[in-house]
Amino acid sequence: MENKAPVITVQTIVNVPVAKAWEYWSEPEHITKWNSASEDWHTPRAENDLRTGGKFSSRMEAKDGSMGFDFGGVYDLVKDQEYIGYHMADGRQVQIFFTAEGNQTKIVESFDPESQNPIEMQQAGWQAIMDNFKTYVESN
Repeated sequence: MENKAPVITVQTIVNVPVAKAWEYWSEPEHITKWNSASEDWHTPRAENDLRTGGKFSSRMEAKDGSMGFDFGGVYDLVKDQEYIGYHMADGRQVQIFFTAEGNQTKIVESFDPESQNPIEMQQAGWQAIMDNFKTYVESN
């Protein structure tokens, strides 16, 4: 029997209403501005069909061109301004909850880890992307 790793969770509270958080999370022109885990990486392109059954993809690359990868999946369930559930090409599941708290939005993202990198590294990377999102959406 396969030993399944625990789900990893990252979260933040952004100081914007849920409608703005949802828009900035899902629109490709915004995704390309915040979707990186460090200053030396970026997302030069993103496509997003945010609806149940829709697909998304983005290209993440080191700014020096030394490496990069495509990230994508299919949406299993989307509830406007509340919930995004999707699975990646390798079958791993991701769930994202958006909760309005007055003029703030709590975002909680949980995902199945991959097996190549340590859990702590994956959590730190996804949290760094979440932190970049918070900085971007609050300053625009």
